[in-house]
Amino acid sequence: MQIIFLNQWLTILICFILWGAIQYSVGKLIMIVPDKYLSPYSVLFKTQKWEDDGKIYNRIFKVKKWKHLLPDGAAAMKGGYKKKHLTDFSKNNLEIFLIESCRAELSHFIAILPFWVFGFFVPPIVILYMLIYALAVNIPCILVQRYNRPRIIKLIEKMK
Repeated sequence: MQIIFLNQWLTILICFILWGAIQYSVGKLIMIVPDKYLSPYSVLFKTQKWEDDGKIYNRIFKVKKWKHLLPDGAAAMKGGYKKKHLTDFSKNNLEIFLIESCRAELSHFIAILPFWVFGFFVPPIVILYMLIYALAVNIPCILVQRYNRPRIIKLIEKMK
């Protein structure tokens, strides 16, 4: 329910600034979550049977063709783990990659949730646009994590 009424251009500017602040803040908050809560084998992050080891994301969404176009949010975070170009294929680094992929997935899921905050200062129909924006920006990143993680797990298993 809109309770703050602002000039249209100011409202648009605030939407841009607020989305940037939300994405960055969620990323920073998730960075402090201890690794022990980000296991790729936990219920939240475990690959489900229907995901066919992540292959479903490539079959339906062609993830392999566009995943390189997504930015790596770690570049914006001090101490962030860069996942875009994996150069160290040691078992230890791959296990870190798995944890950081869970961190990224959680971050993007949580970043979708605050879309409703815009309802305080935008007309009701715009809340729907904010949800569409949140999904469009975050779902591709989630799909990439869900696609990559089973592949990395298989690589680690082959190393054993």
